[in-house]
Amino acid sequence: MLRRPTRVPSVRPPPPAPPAPTSKKPALPLILRAAAAPPPAAAAPSPRPRAAANPAAPGPAGGGSRGSAGPGEAALGPPPPPRPGPRVRGRGDNPASGRQRCPRQPVRDCIQKTLTEWSSKIGQDPNREILEVLECTVAQAIEKINPEERDELKVSAKLFIVGSNSSSIRDAVDLACSALGVAQLDSVIIAPPPVEDGTSLSLEYLQPYWQELENLVQNKKIVAIGTSDLDKTLLEQLYLWAQVKPSSNQVNLASCCVMPPDLTAFAKQFDIQLLTHNDPKELLCEASFQEVLQESIQNTKAHEWIPLWLLRYSVIVKSRGIIKSKGYIMQAKRNAS
Repeated sequence: MLRRPTRVPSVRPPPPAPPAPTSKKPALPLILRAAAAPPPAAAAPSPRPRAAANPAAPGPAGGGSRGSAGPGEAALGPPPPPRPGPRVRGRGDNPASGRQRCPRQPVRDCIQKTLTEWSSKIGQDPNREILEVLECTVAQAIEKINPEERDELKVSAKLFIVGSNSSSIRDAVDLACSALGVAQLDSVIIAPPPVEDGTSLSLEYLQPYWQELENLVQNKKIVAIGTSDLDKTLLEQLYLWAQVKPSSNQVNLASCCVMPPDLTAFAKQFDIQLLTHNDPKELLCEASFQEVLQESIQNTKAHEWIPLWLLRYSVIVKSRGIIKSKGYIMQAKRNAS
Protein backbone atom coordinates (compact mmCIF):
# COMPACT_ATOMS: atom_id res chain seq x y z
CA MET A 1 0.00 0.00 0.00
CA LEU A 2 1.37 3.31 -1.05
CA ARG A 3 1.48 6.03 1.55
CA ARG A 4 1.37 9.70 0.79
CA PRO A 5 4.62 11.31 1.87
CA THR A 6 4.33 13.42 4.97
CA ARG A 7 4.79 17.13 4.36
CA VAL A 8 7.27 18.76 6.65
CA PRO A 9 6.07 22.23 7.63
CA SER A 10 8.45 24.98 6.72
CA VAL A 11 10.13 26.68 9.61
CA ARG A 12 10.58 30.40 9.35
CA PRO A 13 13.72 31.82 10.86
CA PRO A 14 13.14 34.07 13.88
CA PRO A 15 13.16 37.79 13.17
CA PRO A 16 16.46 39.48 13.76
CA ALA A 17 16.92 41.10 17.14
CA PRO A 18 16.57 44.87 17.15
CA PRO A 19 19.89 46.65 17.13
CA ALA A 20 21.18 47.81 20.46
CA PRO A 21 20.76 51.52 21.04
CA THR A 22 23.89 53.42 20.23
CA SER A 23 22.99 56.80 21.67
CA LYS A 24 22.07 57.90 25.15
CA LYS A 25 18.53 58.88 25.99
CA PRO A 26 18.01 62.61 25.85
CA ALA A 27 17.67 64.49 29.09
CA LEU A 28 14.04 65.20 29.90
CA PRO A 29 12.86 68.15 31.96
CA LEU A 30 10.67 67.94 35.00
CA ILE A 31 8.33 70.88 35.50
CA LEU A 32 6.71 71.33 38.87
CA ARG A 33 3.82 73.68 39.48
CA ALA A 34 3.56 74.12 43.23
CA ALA A 35 0.94 76.55 44.46
CA ALA A 36 1.23 78.04 47.90
CA ALA A 37 -1.68 77.87 50.30
CA PRO A 38 -4.38 80.45 49.48
CA PRO A 39 -3.80 83.71 51.34
CA PRO A 40 -6.38 85.09 53.76
CA ALA A 41 -8.61 87.97 52.74
CA ALA A 42 -6.43 90.59 54.39
CA ALA A 43 -4.85 93.64 52.86
CA ALA A 44 -1.18 93.47 52.02
CA PRO A 45 1.17 95.99 53.66
CA SER A 46 0.59 99.52 52.43
CA PRO A 47 3.09 100.83 49.87
CA ARG A 48 6.07 102.64 51.37
CA PRO A 49 7.56 105.84 50.00
CA ARG A 50 9.76 105.01 47.04
CA ALA A 51 13.26 106.37 46.68
CA ALA A 52 12.61 108.59 43.69
CA ALA A 53 13.44 112.14 42.68
CA ASN A 54 9.81 112.73 41.72
CA PRO A 55 7.43 110.82 43.99
CA ALA A 56 4.49 111.71 41.77
CA ALA A 57 6.04 110.13 38.69
CA PRO A 58 3.83 107.38 37.22
CA GLY A 59 4.92 103.76 37.27
CA PRO A 60 5.61 101.64 34.18
CA ALA A 61 2.75 101.19 31.73
CA GLY A 62 0.63 98.17 32.45
CA GLY A 63 2.58 97.37 35.59
CA GLY A 64 0.28 98.94 38.13
CA SER A 65 1.61 100.99 41.00
CA ARG A 66 5.36 100.87 41.30
CA GLY A 67 4.87 101.13 45.05
CA SER A 68 3.05 97.80 45.28
CA ALA A 69 5.05 95.07 46.91
CA GLY A 70 5.87 92.06 44.77
CA PRO A 71 6.54 88.47 45.84
CA GLY A 72 8.72 88.32 48.93
CA GLU A 73 9.43 92.04 48.89
CA ALA A 74 8.40 95.16 50.77
CA ALA A 75 9.11 98.76 49.90
CA LEU A 76 11.38 100.61 52.29
CA GLY A 77 9.94 102.96 54.86
CA PRO A 78 8.84 103.15 58.48
CA PRO A 79 7.52 99.91 59.96
CA PRO A 80 3.77 99.47 59.42
CA PRO A 81 1.34 99.52 62.34
CA PRO A 82 0.35 96.13 63.77
CA ARG A 83 -2.29 94.34 61.74
CA PRO A 84 -4.53 91.46 62.78
CA GLY A 85 -3.56 88.15 61.29
CA PRO A 86 -0.32 87.19 59.52
CA ARG A 87 1.38 89.46 57.02
CA VAL A 88 1.09 88.02 53.56
CA ARG A 89 4.37 87.65 51.73
CA GLY A 90 5.00 85.67 48.56
CA ARG A 91 7.11 83.06 50.26
CA GLY A 92 4.71 80.16 50.38
CA ASP A 93 3.80 80.88 53.98
CA ASN A 94 1.01 78.91 55.58
CA PRO A 95 -1.83 81.34 56.39
CA ALA A 96 -3.73 80.52 59.54
CA SER A 97 -5.45 82.34 62.33
CA GLY A 98 -3.22 84.47 64.51
CA ARG A 99 0.34 85.58 63.91
CA GLN A 100 2.56 82.77 62.70
CA ARG A 101 6.01 82.70 61.21
CA CYS A 102 6.58 81.50 57.69
CA PRO A 103 7.64 77.84 57.51
CA ARG A 104 11.36 77.33 57.34
CA GLN A 105 11.31 75.56 53.98
CA PRO A 106 8.24 76.74 52.06
CA VAL A 107 9.76 75.86 48.69
CA ARG A 108 10.66 72.35 49.79
CA ASP A 109 7.20 71.84 51.28
CA CYS A 110 5.49 72.95 48.05
CA ILE A 111 7.65 70.68 45.91
CA GLN A 112 7.14 67.69 48.16
CA LYS A 113 3.38 68.19 48.32
CA THR A 114 3.11 68.50 44.54
CA LEU A 115 5.27 65.46 43.84
CA THR A 116 3.50 63.30 46.41
CA GLU A 117 0.02 64.20 45.16
CA TRP A 118 1.00 63.80 41.52
CA SER A 119 2.63 60.41 42.18
CA SER A 120 -0.44 59.11 44.02
CA LYS A 121 -2.74 60.11 41.15
CA ILE A 122 -0.82 58.50 38.30
CA GLY A 123 0.01 55.33 40.24
CA GLN A 124 3.10 53.15 40.03
CA ASP A 125 3.85 51.49 36.69
CA PRO A 126 6.81 49.08 36.94
CA ASN A 127 7.23 49.05 33.15
CA ARG A 128 8.26 52.67 32.88
CA GLU A 129 10.28 55.18 34.77
CA ILE A 130 7.89 57.43 36.61
CA LEU A 131 9.79 60.66 36.04
CA GLU A 132 10.13 60.42 32.26
CA VAL A 133 7.51 63.07 31.68
CA LEU A 134 7.57 66.56 30.30
CA GLU A 135 5.35 68.03 32.97
CA CYS A 136 4.48 67.13 36.52
CA THR A 137 1.46 69.02 37.81
CA VAL A 138 -1.68 68.50 39.84
CA ALA A 139 -5.17 69.77 39.15
CA GLN A 140 -5.88 73.27 40.42
CA ALA A 141 -2.19 73.74 41.31
CA ILE A 142 -2.17 77.10 39.58
CA GLU A 143 -5.27 79.15 38.92
CA LYS A 144 -5.33 80.80 35.52
CA ILE A 145 -6.17 84.48 35.49
CA ASN A 146 -9.52 85.49 34.03
CA PRO A 147 -8.82 87.72 30.99
CA GLU A 148 -11.63 90.04 32.07
CA GLU A 149 -9.83 90.66 35.38
CA ARG A 150 -6.32 91.03 33.95
CA ASP A 151 -6.23 94.84 34.02
CA GLU A 152 -7.16 94.80 37.70
CA LEU A 153 -4.26 92.52 38.68
CA LYS A 154 -0.50 92.88 38.94
CA VAL A 155 1.52 89.72 38.24
CA SER A 156 4.98 89.86 39.80
CA ALA A 157 7.73 87.26 39.90
CA LYS A 158 11.19 86.70 41.28
CA LEU A 159 13.44 84.32 39.37
CA PHE A 160 16.18 82.24 40.97
CA ILE A 161 18.63 80.72 38.50
CA VAL A 162 20.12 77.53 39.93
CA GLY A 163 22.24 76.54 36.93
CA SER A 164 24.51 79.00 35.12
CA ASN A 165 22.41 79.32 31.98
CA SER A 166 20.91 82.65 30.94
CA SER A 167 18.54 80.93 28.47
CA SER A 168 16.60 79.62 31.47
CA ILE A 169 15.12 83.10 31.88
CA ARG A 170 13.04 82.84 28.71
CA ASP A 171 11.91 79.32 29.60
CA ALA A 172 10.81 80.45 33.05
CA VAL A 173 8.90 83.50 31.81
CA ASP A 174 7.21 81.59 28.99
CA LEU A 175 6.12 78.82 31.34
CA ALA A 176 4.87 81.28 33.96
CA CYS A 177 2.79 83.14 31.37
CA SER A 178 1.37 79.87 30.07
CA ALA A 179 0.59 78.53 33.53
CA LEU A 180 -1.12 81.74 34.66
CA GLY A 181 -2.87 82.34 31.34
CA VAL A 182 -1.39 85.80 30.72
CA ALA A 183 0.46 87.36 27.81
CA GLN A 184 3.04 89.16 29.95
CA LEU A 185 4.30 89.58 33.49
CA ASP A 186 4.15 93.03 35.04
CA SER A 187 7.39 92.74 36.97
CA VAL A 188 10.29 90.28 37.11
CA ILE A 189 13.16 90.54 39.59
CA ILE A 190 16.17 88.33 39.03
CA ALA A 191 18.16 87.05 41.98
CA PRO A 192 21.96 87.14 41.59
CA PRO A 193 22.95 84.24 39.32
CA PRO A 194 25.27 81.67 40.90
CA VAL A 195 28.99 82.30 40.70
CA GLU A 196 31.92 80.05 41.49
CA ASP A 197 33.36 80.01 44.98
CA GLY A 198 35.80 82.81 45.55
CA THR A 199 34.36 84.85 42.67
CA SER A 200 32.30 87.98 43.19
CA LEU A 201 29.42 89.04 40.97
CA SER A 202 30.50 91.45 38.23
CA LEU A 203 28.84 93.40 35.44
CA GLU A 204 30.37 91.10 32.82
CA TYR A 205 28.85 88.07 34.49
CA LEU A 206 25.47 89.75 34.88
CA GLN A 207 25.24 91.08 31.32
CA PRO A 208 23.98 87.95 29.48
CA TYR A 209 21.21 87.48 32.04
CA TRP A 210 20.15 91.11 31.77
CA GLN A 211 20.19 90.95 27.97
CA GLU A 212 17.72 88.06 28.12
CA LEU A 213 15.45 90.17 30.32
CA GLU A 214 15.78 93.11 27.93
CA ASN A 215 14.76 90.91 25.00
CA LEU A 216 11.67 89.82 26.90
CA VAL A 217 10.78 93.45 27.63
CA GLN A 218 11.20 94.35 23.96
CA ASN A 219 9.01 91.37 23.01
CA LYS A 220 6.39 92.59 25.52
CA LYS A 221 6.62 89.50 27.70
CA ILE A 222 7.67 91.63 30.71
CA VAL A 223 6.79 95.22 31.59
CA ALA A 224 9.45 96.07 34.20
CA ILE A 225 12.63 94.29 35.30
CA GLY A 226 14.59 94.60 38.52
CA THR A 227 17.65 93.33 40.35
CA SER A 228 18.44 91.95 43.77
CA ASP A 229 21.34 92.40 46.18
CA LEU A 230 23.36 94.80 44.03
CA ASP A 231 25.45 97.40 45.83
CA LYS A 232 25.69 100.97 44.60
CA THR A 233 28.75 100.36 42.43
CA LEU A 234 27.34 97.35 40.56
CA LEU A 235 23.87 98.87 40.28
CA GLU A 236 25.36 102.02 38.76
CA GLN A 237 27.44 99.99 36.29
CA LEU A 238 24.37 98.04 35.23
CA TYR A 239 22.23 101.17 34.92
CA LEU A 240 24.76 102.98 32.72
CA TRP A 241 25.30 99.94 30.48
CA ALA A 242 21.74 98.61 30.15
CA GLN A 243 19.32 99.61 27.41
CA VAL A 244 16.33 98.74 29.60
CA LYS A 245 17.07 100.28 32.98
CA PRO A 246 16.36 98.42 36.23
CA SER A 247 13.17 99.72 37.84
CA SER A 248 13.92 98.26 41.27
CA ASN A 249 16.65 96.73 43.42
CA GLN A 250 16.08 94.44 46.38
CA VAL A 251 18.29 94.57 49.47
CA ASN A 252 18.53 91.67 51.91
CA LEU A 253 17.44 92.59 55.42
CA ALA A 254 20.13 90.32 56.84
CA SER A 255 22.92 92.24 55.10
CA CYS A 256 22.08 95.72 56.39
CA CYS A 257 19.97 97.32 59.07
CA VAL A 258 20.37 100.80 57.63
CA MET A 259 20.22 101.41 53.90
CA PRO A 260 23.62 102.57 52.58
CA PRO A 261 23.40 106.32 51.92
CA ASP A 262 25.19 106.08 48.56
CA LEU A 263 22.72 103.44 47.34
CA THR A 264 19.76 105.49 48.53
CA ALA A 265 21.04 108.63 46.83
CA PHE A 266 21.68 106.83 43.54
CA ALA A 267 18.24 105.18 43.57
CA LYS A 268 16.58 108.51 44.25
CA GLN A 269 18.49 110.25 41.46
CA PHE A 270 17.57 107.68 38.82
CA ASP A 271 14.08 106.73 40.01
CA ILE A 272 14.94 103.19 41.11
CA GLN A 273 12.64 101.67 43.70
CA LEU A 274 14.44 100.15 46.69
CA LEU A 275 12.83 97.05 48.19
CA THR A 276 13.75 94.67 50.97
CA HIS A 277 13.63 90.88 51.07
CA ASN A 278 14.63 88.08 53.43
CA ASP A 279 15.32 85.27 50.97
CA PRO A 280 18.24 82.97 51.79
CA LYS A 281 21.28 83.14 49.57
CA GLU A 282 20.38 79.73 48.11
CA LEU A 283 16.63 79.20 47.96
CA LEU A 284 16.84 75.66 46.55
CA CYS A 285 20.06 73.68 46.30
CA GLU A 286 20.64 70.56 44.24
CA ALA A 287 20.99 68.29 47.28
CA SER A 288 17.74 69.50 48.84
CA PHE A 289 15.80 68.97 45.62
CA GLN A 290 17.17 65.46 45.16
CA GLU A 291 16.32 64.63 48.76
CA VAL A 292 12.69 65.69 48.45
CA LEU A 293 12.43 63.91 45.11
CA GLN A 294 13.66 60.67 46.66
CA GLU A 295 11.26 61.01 49.60
CA SER A 296 8.23 61.78 47.43
CA ILE A 297 8.54 59.19 44.66
CA GLN A 298 9.83 55.67 45.10
CA ASN A 299 12.20 53.88 42.74
CA THR A 300 13.51 57.03 41.16
CA LYS A 301 17.10 57.93 40.47
CA ALA A 302 16.92 61.23 42.26
CA HIS A 303 20.66 61.83 42.00
CA GLU A 304 20.30 62.19 38.22
CA TRP A 305 18.00 65.22 38.51
CA ILE A 306 19.34 68.79 38.67
CA PRO A 307 17.17 71.88 39.28
CA LEU A 308 17.61 74.58 36.63
CA TRP A 309 15.51 77.47 37.91
CA LEU A 310 12.81 78.40 40.37
CA LEU A 311 10.23 81.15 39.86
CA ARG A 312 8.10 82.56 42.65
CA TYR A 313 5.03 84.50 41.57
CA SER A 314 2.26 86.49 43.18
CA VAL A 315 -0.96 87.94 41.78
CA ILE A 316 -2.01 91.17 43.51
CA VAL A 317 -5.29 93.06 43.23
CA LYS A 318 -4.10 96.57 42.36
CA SER A 319 -6.95 98.57 43.85
CA ARG A 320 -6.95 96.81 47.22
CA GLY A 321 -3.38 95.60 47.64
CA ILE A 322 -4.58 92.05 48.33
CA ILE A 323 -2.54 89.05 47.27
CA LYS A 324 -4.98 86.89 45.33
CA SER A 325 -2.68 83.94 44.68
CA LYS A 326 0.97 82.96 44.91
CA GLY A 327 3.12 79.94 44.32
CA TYR A 328 6.21 78.44 42.72
CA ILE A 329 7.12 77.08 39.30
CA MET A 330 10.37 75.24 38.75
CA GLN A 331 12.16 73.18 36.15
CA ALA A 332 14.65 70.38 36.59
CA LYS A 333 16.68 68.38 34.11
CA ARG A 334 17.61 64.74 34.17
CA ASN A 335 21.11 63.74 33.15
CA ALA A 336 20.13 60.34 31.76
CA SER A 337 22.83 57.71 31.58
